[in-house]
Amino acid sequence: MEEDVSACNQRVIWQSHTQFQHCKDEKLQMLNSNQKHLGTSDLHGDGVGIASCCMLIASEKAKGLIERIDKKARSCSILCGEPPRQSGERMEGDAGTPSRGLDMSELVMSEVHLGCPPCYSQPHSTRFTFRHLPGHNTKKVPYENLEGQTASISHLLTVDEDGDLVLSRRNHMETTEQSTIVIQHMIASSIPGVGLQVWKAALVLSDFVLHKVFTTSDFNNVVACEFGAGTGLVSILLAQVAKTIFITDFGSQILDNCATNVKLNSGMLKHDESSVYIRELDWKRSWPPACRVHLCNSSPEERFLWSTCEINEAQGASLFLAADVIYSDDLTEALFQTLAELMSKGSQKVLYLALEKRYNFTLDDLNVVANGYTCFRRYVKEEEEARTLGASARCFVGKQIDLQEIPQYIREYDRGNELELWQIRYL
Repeated sequence: MEEDVSACNQRVIWQSHTQFQHCKDEKLQMLNSNQKHLGTSDLHGDGVGIASCCMLIASEKAKGLIERIDKKARSCSILCGEPPRQSGERMEGDAGTPSRGLDMSELVMSEVHLGCPPCYSQPHSTRFTFRHLPGHNTKKVPYENLEGQTASISHLLTVDEDGDLVLSRRNHMETTEQSTIVIQHMIASSIPGVGLQVWKAALVLSDFVLHKVFTTSDFNNVVACEFGAGTGLVSILLAQVAKTIFITDFGSQILDNCATNVKLNSGMLKHDESSVYIRELDWKRSWPPACRVHLCNSSPEERFLWSTCEINEAQGASLFLAADVIYSDDLTEALFQTLAELMSKGSQKVLYLALEKRYNFTLDDLNVVANGYTCFRRYVKEEEEARTLGASARCFVGKQIDLQEIPQYIREYDRGNELELWQIRYL
C-alpha cells in the first residue's frame, strides 16, 4: 500500500513538472508566432511583454493543473485510509487551511516530509527508526579511529585464489539494534503552525541526544527544558534517561499534538508521563510565565499553564534544548532574553541549539541572507571573542559542534551543509 501511495505521489510531481514544460513551450511558440506584433524592447529589452504574456498563459494553465493535482491527491488520500473529500471541504482540525480549498501559497512544507503522501489538511504519522548498539553505554569506534590496531581488523581482509580482495559484507543487524518512535505531524502548515511539522534541525539534535544517551551518562537523571519543541521528538528521546523534562512551545494546537506524541511513545519514557510536562511558553513575555489558578489540571483552558512548583523546578534545570528556532530576528531576541533569565539562575547550565540556515532575498537587506542567523551570532560569542569583552558583562558563549563527529542514528533524512549544532553557556 505504501508503495502505491509513493508511486502516486511521484506521478503527481512528475506530471506537474511535465505540464509546466508543456506550458513553457506553448508560451515560447505563442511569442514566436506573434513576434511581429511585439516591440523589440518586449522581446530583447526589459522583458515586460514576455512576462505579462507568460503570466496570462500560466494562470490559465495553472487552474486546470491544480484541479488535476487535487484530484490525484484525493486518490492518494483514499490509499492512505482517509475518506474522500469534495474540493474545498475543510476538515476539523485543519491547520492554516482556508475555508475555501487549500491555498498552497500560504503553506510551507518541511523537506523531511517530501516522501509523505500529499494529504495536506490532516495529521500524518511517521515512524522514525534509529539504530543503537546493544547496551546503551557501548561505544562504537569507527575503523578510521583505530590507529595502531591493524592486527585487530586484519582478519577482515581475505583474498580469493586469484589474489583479488574479497569483501565480506557484515550483517548490520548483528551489531546494532533498532527502535522506532512514532511522530504525528502535519505535512504542510501555515507559518504560525510550523511547530506541527518535523524539521531537519530537530533530527540533527535528536541524533546528538541519542549519541549522548548511548555513549555517555551526561544526560542521566537531568532536569531539562526544550524551547520551541514542536512535535516533541527531541524531548521524547531524551525522556528515556531524564528525570524531568519540560516540553514548551506556543499555541494550543501545537501543544495538543505534542501531548499526543508523548502518549504514542509513552513506552519509551524512563518513568511515566507524569515526569514530562507540556507547557506553554511565550518568549515575548517575561519569565516567569503565568501560573494556573486551579491546582488541578481539570480546566481545559489551563491544561498547559504552569504551577509555581513547576516554575521553580524549570529554573533549576541544567540542560536546555532548542531546534530550528532561529528564523526571525524578533523571535531570536525574545528567545535569548528568556534564556538569559533562566541560565543566569545557577551555574553549570548548558544549551544545545540546532539550526538550519535558510537563505532568502529580502528587500530590507537587498541581499540574500539567512533570516535570524546574523541576529543569533550577535548574541552568541565564540570563546576568543568573549575574552575580549572582559569579565564585566555576562554573555552567551558558544562552540559549534562538528556534525561529522555525531553519527546519524535516525535514517529518514539527509543532512545538508546548512545545518549547525551549538553548545552554548551563559558566562
